Amino acid sequence: MDWPHDPDGEEGSEGMRKYGQAIIAKKIDEEEDFPLSRDEFVEAHGDEPIRIDYQTVVPLRDIFENVEQEEFDAFVPFHKAVGRAMRESGYWFYEGADQFVSGKKSA
Repeated sequence: MDWPHDPDGEEGSEGMRKYGQAIIAKKIDEEEDFPLSRDEFVEAHGDEPIRIDYQTVVPLRDIFENVEQEEFDAFVPFHKAVGRAMRESGYWFYEGADQFVSGKKSA
């Protein structure tokens, strides 16, 4: 896929490799972006590259295919929903991530 920018370049990761949820979190302004619509967020950032691990880069929209909640009132529930979606989709490469996928839904 042709990315709108290099995921490891200055725009993508501030000069150093950053992965997954850290990159997504940088796209949020906690003071101004809430309530946040999942669909509007994906519309604005869906084609942007998210580095999952040292070999894998996917568009943000692929991660958000499994984010069920449509609107978020605050950053923490948003962050939890994205983390859950990443684990359920196999985009979470950290050791022990499976223990957090138990079907429980955090708000």
